Amino acid sequence: MNQRLIPLVPSSNPTKNSTILQAEPEPLEIDLKRMAIVVVDMQNALISKGGMIDLLGVHDVSKRQKIIAPFKRVIDAIRTHGCKIVYTVDRCSADFRECGGPDSPFWYKSVNLNAYRDHPEWRDKLLIRGTWGSEIVNELMPLSGDIIVESQRLSTFFGTNMDMILKMYHIKYLLFGGITTNIAVEATMRDAFYLDYFPILMADCAMNSGPPFMQEATTFNLKYHYGWITNSEAVIKALK
Repeated sequence: MNQRLIPLVPSSNPTKNSTILQAEPEPLEIDLKRMAIVVVDMQNALISKGGMIDLLGVHDVSKRQKIIAPFKRVIDAIRTHGCKIVYTVDRCSADFRECGGPDSPFWYKSVNLNAYRDHPEWRDKLLIRGTWGSEIVNELMPLSGDIIVESQRLSTFFGTNMDMILKMYHIKYLLFGGITTNIAVEATMRDAFYLDYFPILMADCAMNSGPPFMQEATTFNLKYHYGWITNSEAVIKALK
C-alpha cells in the first residue's frame, strides 16, 4: 500500500475529530464531522428472495445478501459518531413517469420497467414507490434523522437534491457501498468525484452485477481515477 497520506481537507469550521483511514492507493486523513456513509439501493427488489432480481433469475441474491452484515456493522459504528447516513433508493411512480417515455433510452434499458412489461403481476416486487420491492431491507432500515434520496437514474446525483443536502451538512468525505458496484455505486461515485467530494468504496459492502471480473474492473477504475478503496473493518478501526 502507498504510504503517502492524503491530508485533511481544510475546513472553515475546523474540528479535532480527524482520523486516519487505511485505504488504497493511499490512506486518508478524514474529519469525522464531514463524513457520511451512502447506502446505495439496498432494496428488497434487488436483494431479497421473492424480489425482482430473484424472480428474474439473473443473479443469485444470496450472494448480494452477504454484504448486509458488514454494512450493518459500519452503519452502527458510524451512528455512534454522529455521522450522516444517506440512503439512496431507486423508486419510480406507478405510471413510470420518471422513465422518460419512448423517446428516452432509459425507457428501454430500465430493468424495472422491462420486468413490469413482461410480468405486470410482479408489481409489488419491483421498484415502484409504496411497494415492498422498493423498500430498504429490514436489516438496514433507516432511523429517524437518516437521509433518504430517491433517484430514477443510475447516479443518485442526477436530477436530485443530493448535492444540495450534502453541502448543507458540510460533508466532504463519502463512504460508499450497495448494489451494484459497477452500475449505481460507480455512477454515483464518479459524479461525487466530479463534484469535489472524496468518494471511498467499502469493497466488502458492495456487490457487482455480472461476472466477478466486473467487481475487479470497477475497483481498479475507482482506486486509480475516481476515489479510494477500503473495507468495513478499516472504517470501524478508524472510528475507534
